[in-house]
Amino acid sequence: MISLSTAIFGFIMMLGFMILGWHVGVAMLITSFIGVIFTLGTNALNSFGTQLWSTMNDFLLTAIPLFVLLGEILLRSGVTDRMYTSLSLWLSRLPGGLLHTNIGTCAVFAAVSGSSVATAATISTVALPEFKKRNYSEKLVLGSIAAGATLGILIPPSVNMIIFGALTNTSIGQLFAGGIVPGILLTIAFMTCIVVIAKLYPKMVDQTKIEVSLCDKLKHSIHLLPAIFIFSVTMGSIYTGWATPSEAAGMGVISSLIIAAVYKKLNFTLLNICILSTMRTTALCFFIIIAAFYLNFIVGVLGIPQKLTMFVSEIGTTPLQLIFVLVIFYLVLGCFIETLSMMVGTIPIVFPLIVHLGIDPVWFGIFLVLMMEISLITPPVGMNIYVVQGVRGHGSVKDIFVGVSPFVITMLLFIIFITFFPKIVTWLPNLLFN
Repeated sequence: MISLSTAIFGFIMMLGFMILGWHVGVAMLITSFIGVIFTLGTNALNSFGTQLWSTMNDFLLTAIPLFVLLGEILLRSGVTDRMYTSLSLWLSRLPGGLLHTNIGTCAVFAAVSGSSVATAATISTVALPEFKKRNYSEKLVLGSIAAGATLGILIPPSVNMIIFGALTNTSIGQLFAGGIVPGILLTIAFMTCIVVIAKLYPKMVDQTKIEVSLCDKLKHSIHLLPAIFIFSVTMGSIYTGWATPSEAAGMGVISSLIIAAVYKKLNFTLLNICILSTMRTTALCFFIIIAAFYLNFIVGVLGIPQKLTMFVSEIGTTPLQLIFVLVIFYLVLGCFIETLSMMVGTIPIVFPLIVHLGIDPVWFGIFLVLMMEISLITPPVGMNIYVVQGVRGHGSVKDIFVGVSPFVITMLLFIIFITFFPKIVTWLPNLLFN
């Protein structure tokens, strides 16, 4: 039988491939092939064809391209620009002014996009020209956009939650429900962070107050209806049991096409761009998913999860101790590896320990998404940082690292909060799904 030290060596080798810049799917495939050949022999590779078919023959996975397409249509049809303007009228009176609009718009767009990177790119494009006219700290502006965009994978729908559910056989509906309350609370926490900064360092924000009548606010609020409508259609159909996540995603796509038509943006050029972008993103996700299932196969056949759970039992590890270790583990790992790579590469090893210690899989899914959020805004690999910097087009990326630091601290405190009060995550899934 394979020793635990050999398994750990294989895991470190896979992470080493990723750190060297290999594509995560390639790194997992090579590691899986080496593991099979050296432990089971070359004949065992014949089972990979069956693994490929069983993995891709899952109706649940059709939700991924549909939710990606939904976000692409909304992104390119001008819905976000109008949402930003509407929210700015309501939120700019708070201490911190337009910075709250960055967070609020990220949260609303997250409720229909499912991608942090798409949220970062979209909100940066809309918000940065507006802030150039105002007297705000550029570092704080950039940090608020990069941090707010992380809500894209926490507030449902979330592509990352779908992948987590597929890899761990966890209910996608429960994961989506589990992300709603933490998503709202984290949005409030980000806004509270901005208020504190505005009070302590008033020179970092523009103190100019623009008076807007209630009539104008209500008039522009109509542009928030598309996001509310799509969220109600997709999430409402899942929570009421009317549709599966895949069917709900299809309904969301149809709704987004209707909205694009209402805004007179629907044409063949728009559809062509959206479909091509969706195909590229979906191909990338599916390649990673297939590689992850291959890795799951070899890890399971070799009995690695059982060895790890026995080891954890022998040393008497408690759930709280394991979560503390995982926070440190993912913080360090997130500094070197892209978020999706980090998730799919570690789930085969970590998730059996979670189940063994009786930790709720839905809670752990939200915890893992929060750790992925932090890795999106921590150096040197934080993807949101570079997306925002790319839209900015000048200056040093170090400015954004400084700007996100208060929000990283806020997220770490929030993780501690849900660790000691897990019902914040599990209450709504338990209520909706008994």
